Amino acid sequence: MDHLDTHCHIVPPGWRKWCEELGWDQPDGMPCIPEWTPEGHTDFMDKVGIKRSILSITSPGTHLKINDFALTRRITRETNDEMAEICRKFPDRFGWFASLPLPDVEGSLAEIDYALDQGASGFAVMTNAQGYYMGDPRFDRVFEKLNERKAVIFMHPTQCCSLDNPDADKPMAQYPSPMLEYFFDTTRAVVNLLLSGTVTRFENLTFLVSHCGATLPPLVERFATFSTLILKSSERLTSERVKELLRTRFFFDLAGMPFPDLLHGYLRISEPERLLYGSDYPYTPRVVVENLTRTMEEQLKTLFDEALIRRIFSGNAEDLKM
Repeated sequence: MDHLDTHCHIVPPGWRKWCEELGWDQPDGMPCIPEWTPEGHTDFMDKVGIKRSILSITSPGTHLKINDFALTRRITRETNDEMAEICRKFPDRFGWFASLPLPDVEGSLAEIDYALDQGASGFAVMTNAQGYYMGDPRFDRVFEKLNERKAVIFMHPTQCCSLDNPDADKPMAQYPSPMLEYFFDTTRAVVNLLLSGTVTRFENLTFLVSHCGATLPPLVERFATFSTLILKSSERLTSERVKELLRTRFFFDLAGMPFPDLLHGYLRISEPERLLYGSDYPYTPRVVVENLTRTMEEQLKTLFDEALIRRIFSGNAEDLKM
């Protein structure tokens, strides 16, 4: 059964060089940036049964030097150009989500049209940009522009960041952020998008959420109830309205370890028709992805019929024109 991979990553040489020069050679507590080549990626795809992959830059994104917006614009443009060129060489195998130089609003506005004109399938944004979460009012102009272009927004988790001291130790810094903190940061971003009204004000946007909704499922009732009790009327959402928005405006990928437990929590708040296949390659090593994909295929057969499984593996993403 063919797969369309919406959560996988590219490590272009220029971006790797910038990361190494600016101190991001062990991103978010991980031991290294993995090796990557387009040939190695397509070989992996053939092994797993992936017909097409949508590449993106993962955490830390392209804002690699705090508050240096000029450098961030340069890195973002160079990186997007690298991705576009690689995808032009492999048009049947790769698409790409462009990066934005957030929290730089003006630079992001300029990059949106440029990237889409270069063939981007949408945009990869980190869950927070230097501590400002998606849904923050300072990003309204960016979301307005994305809304005009009816953009797909892939939100990838990154490490929690202190606004007062961005160099401060992160929560439980002895563990790599992807182990736990990525899930919490994803939840913060989704909740902020919902309660800020960003999702309802910009109706043309489609959001892709990593890791099967992360820690969101058991918290919907809690944050929705709090919103009706303490927030102003424009920010209040019932749990029923939250679930309606999750079922209509969001998709959720199966990268990581959604079985045996995580998927069942997800099915309490959304539907299988909103699920997408994701490998997280190469940050998840090839042999691990192969094992996880086999588990995914076996477990999905216990829950859904073949037609629905095909939609999860490729059809839902195809409907997004990726």
